[in-house]
Amino acid sequence: MFKIARRTLLAAAVAAVASPAMAQDTIKMGALATLEGAFTVLGEDGMRGVKMALEEFGYTAGGKKIELVTGSSDASPDSAVRATRKLVEQDGVQILVGPLSGSEGLAVKDYAKTQPDVTFVNGSSAAQDTTLRNPADNFFRFSTEGAQWMAGLGEYVYNEKGYRKVAVLAEDYSFPYTQVFGFLEPFCRLGGHAPVDARFWVPIGNKDYSSVIAALPDDVDAIYVALGGADAVNFLTQYEQAGGELPLIGGSITVDQTVLGSKGRTRDFIIGTPSAGPVSDTWDDPRWAAYVDAYKKQFPDGFPSPSLFAHAYYINTKAALLALDEVGGDLSDGGAKYRAALSKLNFDTPTGMVSLDERRQAIADIFLTEVVEGPDGNLVNKTIKVIPQVSQTLGLSYDDFLKYGQVGRENPSCE
Repeated sequence: MFKIARRTLLAAAVAAVASPAMAQDTIKMGALATLEGAFTVLGEDGMRGVKMALEEFGYTAGGKKIELVTGSSDASPDSAVRATRKLVEQDGVQILVGPLSGSEGLAVKDYAKTQPDVTFVNGSSAAQDTTLRNPADNFFRFSTEGAQWMAGLGEYVYNEKGYRKVAVLAEDYSFPYTQVFGFLEPFCRLGGHAPVDARFWVPIGNKDYSSVIAALPDDVDAIYVALGGADAVNFLTQYEQAGGELPLIGGSITVDQTVLGSKGRTRDFIIGTPSAGPVSDTWDDPRWAAYVDAYKKQFPDGFPSPSLFAHAYYINTKAALLALDEVGGDLSDGGAKYRAALSKLNFDTPTGMVSLDERRQAIADIFLTEVVEGPDGNLVNKTIKVIPQVSQTLGLSYDDFLKYGQVGRENPSCE
């Protein structure tokens, strides 16, 4: 009886000593995406990107097993912070990849400042000020942001399409403000116009566009549309049904595969729409071809081509794993060595090389595109041009770029 009790106590003591070591053999990684609301399909593809990167690494990095813990938001800042708080404070994740949407990113960046020992790596959120102003030392964005995504588009529609005056339709939050700025700044500088009274801002989840469609001016050459997910599908469907005839210019997520791959919409209506962004479905490069092939094999129920959300989450997750390899999975100093490795990281991606600036924001290639029908009948974005290594300040010094002021509904004025 005594021997049994002693063996039991010894086993318990060994377990007590061993369990912290075992815990250190596993790193908890959180992944936060919009799995609710109007951007659900975007979030689902973002999660595919996370799983692609983890699968590529065999769910291990730096000699440690990676345990994935997922969280869900609805694209609102409050929901993103609630989900992030749960992942960090209850689930105990040491690294968090996310969030997806622009204003979510701003909120998570602010929360990150309260958790200095946790490392935050962006998902696909692309609002400018997540990294441009008052960045968090522990928030890293290896994906480019909304203004970077528009590189080359303003010049293209002015010089090649001959557009001189455009209306704007966009969701009313930080990411579309960033996209509109990125498109209008060069367009207006060249002589184009987008009057403030021809800009229409709608909430995320808007379903009825009839009043907006009725108010669209007749004296414009095209409509620049920065809507995503169900919002984009609803507008495009209703505009076509209303007999709309103005050409469209697409924000990055308006002609992303999360929209082009949707069902039940008149297909011919959006063919020929120019856009720009971090991916191009037809880019003729073996790195992209290998990534698309891996996506299709792993997710046969996914889109015909990976969305920019799958791409962004994949790149950011891969960065998190590469840096873990760099430090041998050592997060024992509150992640300080790990974050130093992240800051210096540059690597090859399916869309070219990516590196970080001093505010931990990506510098990477951007693609000028146009919607076409692919050989298999799916709608895809055809590559027109690659704009190499676009910085967040669009080639200007940081101080000069800040003179543009904060993005918003009326910046630039472009009258």
